[in-house]
Amino acid sequence: MLDQIRTVTLIAAIVFNFGAIATAIPASRATRLAFLAVVGLWTGFAFVMAQSGALLGAIAGQIPPIGIVVAVPLLVAALAAALSPAFRRTVLALPTELLIGLNTIRVLGVFMVMLGVEGRVAGPFPYSAGWGDIITGVLAVPIIIALSRGSSRLVPLAWNAFGTLDLVLALALGMMSAPGPLQIFGAGLAGPFAMLTLPWSLIPTVLVPFYLILHGIIYAQLRQKRAVGSAAIGLAHR
Repeated sequence: MLDQIRTVTLIAAIVFNFGAIATAIPASRATRLAFLAVVGLWTGFAFVMAQSGALLGAIAGQIPPIGIVVAVPLLVAALAAALSPAFRRTVLALPTELLIGLNTIRVLGVFMVMLGVEGRVAGPFPYSAGWGDIITGVLAVPIIIALSRGSSRLVPLAWNAFGTLDLVLALALGMMSAPGPLQIFGAGLAGPFAMLTLPWSLIPTVLVPFYLILHGIIYAQLRQKRAVGSAAIGLAHR
């Protein structure tokens, strides 16, 4: 029963995140539908990869392709931001408070901690990823309140950096827990097996890239607002 609850909650988090972004995109309905189509296809691809057992390639002594699956959406987003001014304008126009608020869903990192307690994922990975997500999610609300009150942007930037490092560390520890040449923790199948199968594989292949992209957008928005504020102050002193 508990596994079914976790599965439903995880899928609901993915649907809610993508739906919220699609609704907030300051563009035409066609653009929003295109966004949903792209992320839907990607989620479906990640699902099929896990269901087919492709992510378990390391069990046969090979490096699993999960690293590639995680990297592709990050590279696509980075290239789009670098090459398309329209893409940059669109993502920077997304409400910063919404992007931060979506991180509250990361309190579901408690499920990762439970995987560690149950012994289904070995090593420090489930505890680092789980508690890091919980802290990021809990702090998201006061960060939004601080921004609405016009507080210093240093605190949101620090929170954003923490949330990003949490995900990067989770990926690193995950690779060191997976079978293959990089494995340090959880020798054998018991360590990484859960994260390479459904529904848990959707965390590194869908949610982790999604939140890393969000953190990148939030950082760019905060820097932009800080630059605008500094320019306004400079003009006021002339």
